[in-house]
Amino acid sequence: MVACASLGSAADPVRAPLVVELFTSQGCSSCPPADRLLGELAKRPDVIALSFHVNYWDRLGWKDPFAGEATTARQHGYARALAQSYVYTPEMVVNGVVHDPGNSPGSVSRLLAQGTARGKLVVQPVVKSAADKSLVISLPAWRDAPAALDVWLVTYDAAHTTKVLHGENRGETLVNRHVVRSVEKLAVWNGAAASWTVGQTARSVAVLVQRRDFGPIVGAARWDSAAAD
Repeated sequence: MVACASLGSAADPVRAPLVVELFTSQGCSSCPPADRLLGELAKRPDVIALSFHVNYWDRLGWKDPFAGEATTARQHGYARALAQSYVYTPEMVVNGVVHDPGNSPGSVSRLLAQGTARGKLVVQPVVKSAADKSLVISLPAWRDAPAALDVWLVTYDAAHTTKVLHGENRGETLVNRHVVRSVEKLAVWNGAAASWTVGQTARSVAVLVQRRDFGPIVGAARWDSAAAD
């Protein structure tokens, strides 16, 4: 109850959401508190919460079933962009501009405030389901857009519960929410009005518009597969 209250209320959605990316691993004993806090953030309408599982802790005895090269590469991209000397877990990145372990309610609240102040979202993608169940992603014209922006397509599952048999979390049953299953660059966008069609998916989708080379996120939207049913 304290964690929920300290992370803010979900009663007043805002136009431009915060994007919270948690880099985590089921093989990391420090990660479950951050996983739980991300689960609370996932309930908020003003937050796009995404759990990116990285694979470099697999060597500790437990292979994270949701970790992969693409999710791990994204964290390494942020490490370069944010001038970090190393990657670590747990790591929360907000709007692509600030990072912190994010493993306590107070630290998450501070991180959200910093992300809001330093990385406001200024463009709003639109994601709609077409008659054939494909998804149409649209971006309005943005006259003051930088020369080029990356448009990322992220698919994720609502939740997974895993009984961990080995490694640092041996014997624990972990619940991970908004678990990323794929991340790919959909397009490079120059600010002109544009739209893209992607195939059918049973998973939820987030669209992130980001300055090149893992810079600040300037736009984001999500499409909830459960709400669309």
